[in-house]
Amino acid sequence: MTMFLNSLRLAIRSTLANKMRSFLTMLGIIIGVMSVIVLVSIAQSTTSSITSAISSMGSDLLTVTITDEDVTLSADDYMSLEDYDSIAGVAPYLTVSSTARYGSNYTTVSAIGVTEEYMDVAGLDLESGRAIASSDLDWRTNVAVIGTEVAGELYESYDVLGKTFTMSGKTFTIIGLLAESGSNSSGSLDSRILIPLTVAERVADSTAITTCYVKAASVNDVDMAQALTEYKMLLLTRDEDTYEVYNMSELLDTLDDVMSTLSLMLGGIAAISLLVGGIGIMNIMLVSVAERTREIGIRKAIGARRSHIMMQFLIEACVLSILGGLLGLGLSALGLQIFAMVADMTIAMEWRAAIAALVFCIVIGMVFGSYPAAKASKMTPIDALQRN
Repeated sequence: MTMFLNSLRLAIRSTLANKMRSFLTMLGIIIGVMSVIVLVSIAQSTTSSITSAISSMGSDLLTVTITDEDVTLSADDYMSLEDYDSIAGVAPYLTVSSTARYGSNYTTVSAIGVTEEYMDVAGLDLESGRAIASSDLDWRTNVAVIGTEVAGELYESYDVLGKTFTMSGKTFTIIGLLAESGSNSSGSLDSRILIPLTVAERVADSTAITTCYVKAASVNDVDMAQALTEYKMLLLTRDEDTYEVYNMSELLDTLDDVMSTLSLMLGGIAAISLLVGGIGIMNIMLVSVAERTREIGIRKAIGARRSHIMMQFLIEACVLSILGGLLGLGLSALGLQIFAMVADMTIAMEWRAAIAALVFCIVIGMVFGSYPAAKASKMTPIDALQRN
């Protein structure tokens, strides 16, 4: 233990004696650790955000998507699913990207044409006002339920009931304000505008509906509701390859698999920087061995063993690697906070990635410091002293 502490003290002294060289040596490790932690943390936080958004929609929700543009189904085709007892609600919808304007203010929005069942099926809540009603669809009235972000961008206030805005050449009257929902990786969920489906069909100049929510009567009926939905879609399309029916559990499982693979890939790519940093450490340690041959010779001449010399240089390599890892960890925490503020997201440091990166730093210090340490330990006192 005494030998280890003495070697550690010498390693720290050697590192501090050449501050700039030590910092440049650690830079590769710092960048590598930052890359691993930041990329994996962002990927994991994004996954959590998407997972929360999907889970909040309920485990009894199915999503139907038409994948073939040659297949055209109307809203009435989907509504026939309500005939089944295991299905509690059906909500076909049509999304149109547009720009909403009020005076000199404007904002890009997702205008979603919905039926009166949409909010209940999708699990949306109102902050104030009312939802789209069946009469709005029958009379094709230009009314809208807007998100809080739209209200803030256009009116700088949530007191928006009865106010109007223009979108796609039409003037809409606001009848409701959605409760705040937050954001996910695809953007803000509060930049949505709900309008009657019949109005959205006129805006899009199409009655073809490619997406629909189906709500099972209960969590226990999800499998039956999915089977019946798939059966009905097969009857409507005559081709099982033209549509997909997902339940939230399947979406979450698929998302988890994809994001886990993505995190591993990002971590693997970032880990290359750590390997490059390890090569830098080996290079500097070889220079250090060449510079300190006289010290090595003197220590061997007064009785130092090969293991003592090897331990000293191994510890120096590990000190450089670990210090670089700790600096990278601190900068990662700072970088994630800055990114979270800029991107307006909640991002937590992925501590498993941080611990793995620090352990990898120790391994890199030992692996890439082994050759210089072995080279130093093999010197004979006479050869070492003659080189100076």
